[in-house]
Amino acid sequence: MRPSLPGMLVAAMLSACAVTQPVPPKLDLPQGSATAAQNELLEHWWTAFNDPVLDALIDEAFAHNLDIQLSLARIGAARAQVLLAQSYLAPAVGLVGNGARTRISAETSPALPPGAVQTSNNFGLAVQLAYELDVWGKYRSGLLAATNDLAASRYYRETVRIGVAAEVASAYFRLRAADAEAKLLDDTLRLRTETVKLQRDRFEGGIIGEYDLRTAEAERSAVVADIARTQKAILQLESAVATLTGRSPRAVFTPAVTRGAAIDDVTEVPALPSGLPSGLIERRPDIRRSEALMAASDLRIQQARASYFPSLTLTGAYGVESAAMSSLFSGPAGIWNIGLGLVQPLLGLKAIEADVELATTRRDQAIVEYRQTVQVAFREVHDALIANRSARDVLAAETDRRDRITIAFEVAQLRYDAGRTSFLEVIDAQRQLLAAETLRLAAARDAKLSIVDFAKALGGGWDPAQYAAVR
Repeated sequence: MRPSLPGMLVAAMLSACAVTQPVPPKLDLPQGSATAAQNELLEHWWTAFNDPVLDALIDEAFAHNLDIQLSLARIGAARAQVLLAQSYLAPAVGLVGNGARTRISAETSPALPPGAVQTSNNFGLAVQLAYELDVWGKYRSGLLAATNDLAASRYYRETVRIGVAAEVASAYFRLRAADAEAKLLDDTLRLRTETVKLQRDRFEGGIIGEYDLRTAEAERSAVVADIARTQKAILQLESAVATLTGRSPRAVFTPAVTRGAAIDDVTEVPALPSGLPSGLIERRPDIRRSEALMAASDLRIQQARASYFPSLTLTGAYGVESAAMSSLFSGPAGIWNIGLGLVQPLLGLKAIEADVELATTRRDQAIVEYRQTVQVAFREVHDALIANRSARDVLAAETDRRDRITIAFEVAQLRYDAGRTSFLEVIDAQRQLLAAETLRLAAARDAKLSIVDFAKALGGGWDPAQYAAVR
């Protein structure tokens, strides 16, 4: 049985009226393995370091960081767009009042009978209504698109907060590592200074030659240069922390950053949940933002297509009108009207077609960006897992190397004191010990940074449950 033309028209109208939340494309994703408790730990991952100063710095950044404040302003703009879109679904109601006094010209109205009144008054007051019926879902699509944009702006804020927390922690751990290196260099400088003094006494006593003395002095100067470079890094990192925490320009220029854990605790590295959390797409706000933007772009295609259909406008007015102000609110002065208007586009269809094509192109771009965001997210998790495992292995190896070189240095010092070897062997052992301890500190720093990157990659630092996804 062939469908009738009215049935086809009704079906077309119903399909045009339907406005639904678009569904993101299906992707081939790996299985999650983390538990709910591990996912909960990710919400405040920085507390695993047991450093109250770090906790306070991140709280300060959340309250004052300028990037976060800018993201809040974007939420406000998106919320205003939602209110604007909602206004199109409500009727426009206005109160209209008028008063006029008119005189008719006898010259232009020759048929005016003698003695006729040429002057008249007219007063009116009415409530007017205009409402465009959203038959085709044009404004509902726009409202749902704006709602998705608002959700995207909120997810963007969480993405910024995650990044800020990671940057603060990264800068703080680099600063603490630089502090530890500065302490190591200060201790080394004292040792080298004592060595230079001892070698100078031996040189003046004729026990050693000038070569050994100048070598000791050169090694001391090398440590002084390393101290200067380390102090430069410390000052720059302090300024970075002050900037990330949103402090004033004066505080950024002359930063004062409190230190937390003791310097000996710098090499202690806590453990975070390993494995892939279940529902990584729900944990990463940047993915959810991309999903919301993709849905908004899809809805704007529906909004653009609705312009092909006629617009139906309902108008009406109710009020009073009189020639005298005294009788304006009398019963006979009442007036009203109601009307229905229809406008069907006939010309300019190419412009509508261009709008639809533009919206479609933007939707296609948003889909690619969504797939790309998911791809990058899983790559970051993969790389962070590898870096975390590698950093721990490197730290263990560098610690073992430092311990063995420490023994070698002690043996070299004993051999030199006994006159069984040259001073070059002692200098070489000192140099290797300093390098080994420096590398151990760097390995401990990298191990902590790998945890920061791992937590960031897993979308740690926010509670996904606090945002109800637009579905």
